[in-house]
Amino acid sequence: MAVESNEQINELYDFYHELLTKKQATYLDLYYAEDYSLGEIAEQFSVSRQAVYDNIKRTEKTLVKYEEKLQLIAHFRQELSLVNQLNDLVTQHYPEDETLKELVAKFENLVDAQ
Repeated sequence: MAVESNEQINELYDFYHELLTKKQATYLDLYYAEDYSLGEIAEQFSVSRQAVYDNIKRTEKTLVKYEEKLQLIAHFRQELSLVNQLNDLVTQHYPEDETLKELVAKFENLVDAQ
């Protein structure tokens, strides 16, 4: 699988893993985060390699559908962009205003916590 696709699935997993079944989350975690092969996962769960592959592919499609409907990643990116713009403005126009800097830092922390 391509690197971009792996990164996309990891990002989707980060946002939506709690919506997955335990089995779906476990398979994706083992495959993407722990770098297990399909055969290793299949052996661990006493299922066929094809069953693991099918489950992972279905789960990937499910994650993409979640993002299409819920748009959590898209909204997060918009928020992050706005925080960066705000931070740039504060740095350029109000470099001495500590209160404003603290408020921007709090906002950045809120966005990072998502």
